[in-house]
Amino acid sequence: MSTTLLEIPGYRVHGQLGKGGMAEVFLATQESLSRKVAIKVLRSAEDETFSQRFIKEAHIVASLNHPSIITIYDIDRLADGRYYLAMEFLPGGDLARHKGELFPPERALQIVRQVASGLAVVHDKGLVHRDVKPANVLFRGDGTAVLTDFGVAKDLDIDSELTQFGVAVGSPAYSSPEQAQCQALDARSDIYSLGVILLEMLTGSNPFRGGNYTQTVVNHVQMEPPLPDSLGAFRGVLVRMLAKKPDERFVDCRALLAALDEVELSDLEETQIRPALALPEPAAPVAAPVPRQRRSAMPLLVVLSVLVLIGTLTSAGLYIQQQRQIEALLVQAEQRFAAGQLIEPEQDSAEHYFNQILAIDDDSSEALAGLQRIREARIKVFTDLAEQRLADGLLTEPSEDNADFYYRQALAIDPQHAGALDGLSRVLQARIARYLALAEQSIADKRLLLPEEDSAVYYYRQILGWSPDNAEALAGLNRVALLYRDLANAAYRRSDFPAALAMIERGLQAEPQNPELLQMQGEHQQLLADARAANARAAADRAAREERERSSNPIKRAWNNIFGQ
Repeated sequence: MSTTLLEIPGYRVHGQLGKGGMAEVFLATQESLSRKVAIKVLRSAEDETFSQRFIKEAHIVASLNHPSIITIYDIDRLADGRYYLAMEFLPGGDLARHKGELFPPERALQIVRQVASGLAVVHDKGLVHRDVKPANVLFRGDGTAVLTDFGVAKDLDIDSELTQFGVAVGSPAYSSPEQAQCQALDARSDIYSLGVILLEMLTGSNPFRGGNYTQTVVNHVQMEPPLPDSLGAFRGVLVRMLAKKPDERFVDCRALLAALDEVELSDLEETQIRPALALPEPAAPVAAPVPRQRRSAMPLLVVLSVLVLIGTLTSAGLYIQQQRQIEALLVQAEQRFAAGQLIEPEQDSAEHYFNQILAIDDDSSEALAGLQRIREARIKVFTDLAEQRLADGLLTEPSEDNADFYYRQALAIDPQHAGALDGLSRVLQARIARYLALAEQSIADKRLLLPEEDSAVYYYRQILGWSPDNAEALAGLNRVALLYRDLANAAYRRSDFPAALAMIERGLQAEPQNPELLQMQGEHQQLLADARAANARAAADRAAREERERSSNPIKRAWNNIFGQ
């Protein structure tokens, strides 16, 4: 919206200070107090998610009171329904304007101390800022650093719905490893981000920046930052601030401030960022300088002024060129998004063009918001398909076109997505219900143990493979075991002992630890052992009796003597 058309009751708008993917910032005068203010206005009233985030930001900032935290004056809505915030105007610009510059160690220490003291208040409120970066560190006219933009801050005690899609909300170049991996965050994540800022001020570069969004995230997770000895007194502080594991960082900002207090000014004088290569020694003695006639400094000043002007114009030209590239890529991305080309074709999709923007500006709120929209849209596509397949009873078949498959695709994008997790649970319950019904039918058809893949025991065991403590399946196996117990008892009554043993063994296949069947098996084995022993004794008795009979008959004895028997 044009600033000439923007009307805010009680304020006189002068012009636009900047804009992002979801909001614009204007310079205005609050007429009742005749003071300059910055007014942040949502670009759309239709996105309920960002409206909630906007209101949340106002409440968060209003609850904080510290010289290094921006002051909020008012929150209200425009006639078209968009929310706006009236805030303190900070004329000193932001830290991002100094990208690539080397800061004097004293000034870097001052800025980090001021931001850390503001963050300590934020953390005391149970909040995490989650987007500590140079663009969110602004300066008052006296040079005081002020922390701003709490739009993605999170209450540690509240599970915000605003990040339910597993998007690493924040700016990738300054994200902590746990934030880049969408893990739980606490105050130590902000300390890491502040450490990246400190390192960048001291060295003039952010070593974690990669060629694209993905590489930047990987660098934060895997790459150890280069911390040369030339960092002097800051090196030990940076080692802890930039530790990959939160437990190895400062426990909170007050511990960080205590460590910064130990950095003495004498130490700062030794903190110089030296050239990578030493300067060569002169090959021969240098002759004494020849006195020269003093010349006017005016030509030199003119040359320097021209060089500064050229540099400024060149930078401005590059900036304009980059902005035009970004705008063109945004158009391409939005067109592909509208056409449903979210991630394919790989080189002509919305995701591709948003990543191209991040390669130019890795803090682009438009691109980051676009990638979030893609994730949300993809998750919705998968969950909608899953719901349709679930309604049609296509739980796990056909392959790659069933409810289970689509819910898992959604979880591959966001492992904590509540809807997909609930959907998988419902798929499991439906599968269990189906297999319980099949088991019941198998019992009715007397298919207790066989066929191997179409019997009551098979279906109950499948259920226990998915849900090991499922009470109905465990009870079903017990039921089958008791049916085999009854069949074994019936066989005993018929004196069909082999059939009885077979029934006992089948029952134990269904429920190996069934106490009744184990007792019956033991008793049966004892009976068999007793029977074998009785048979052996009877055989021995018969043999002895026959031997006695042969010995007592004289005819048999003579016959045996004659024929050697």
